[in-house]
Amino acid sequence: MSNEIEIVDKLVSLIVSGQYKAHDKLPSENEIADQYKMPRISVRKAYERLEELGYVYKEQGKGSYVKDRNKQIELVLSGDVSFSQKMLEKGYDFQSKTIFCREIKFNEEIYDYLKTDGDDKIFKVGRLRYIDQQPIALHISYVAKSVFKDIDTVGMDITSMFKYYHSKGYREFCSKPSILSVSFPTKSQRDLLNCTYLIPLLVLESGCVDKKTGTVLEFIKIFYRSDCFSYIIP
Repeated sequence: MSNEIEIVDKLVSLIVSGQYKAHDKLPSENEIADQYKMPRISVRKAYERLEELGYVYKEQGKGSYVKDRNKQIELVLSGDVSFSQKMLEKGYDFQSKTIFCREIKFNEEIYDYLKTDGDDKIFKVGRLRYIDQQPIALHISYVAKSVFKDIDTVGMDITSMFKYYHSKGYREFCSKPSILSVSFPTKSQRDLLNCTYLIPLLVLESGCVDKKTGTVLEFIKIFYRSDCFSYIIP
């Protein structure tokens, strides 16, 4: 008797290989149960997992269908052009919403990254990114008050950090070496990004530097919903 995970693996394999294409209707729960000689409740759980993983969607009273994963947003992972600009240039219905700006407790790694000392104040500015009114990424920028004197008062009004830097006289930027990792979303991240615990997040850690002065403008940590993007690494 096959188990739930084996059914998930089998259907994912068929979808990835192209045997089931976008918007194809998948076999009914009864058909799968009969084929693999397993209880219907196990098949139902397998389909629920496939939906949580972003491989299928359901239509009430009709069944389960293959989700179109080719509509993923191509994203170049570089730090010299703002995320907002990248999305707008691609013609997406893009929005950005600042959700917090608050001072952090002393964190040696972040303070060292920003090349500042413990007497300085570091603020983190969090912005949710939306495409077609759906949250797709969480950007958290860490900046030093010694560099940006008014960050505590204007932080909640910032929708683009690059525009903010321009307003302070910084014009050309380059990115510091990036670190990529994968994590599963926490409860708060699931709530913000409207995703299940089975949708991995691609985590990008990097920094932005002013080319002219060498000033480290920010340490940034971005959480991308892995089911929304395909990634291009220059």
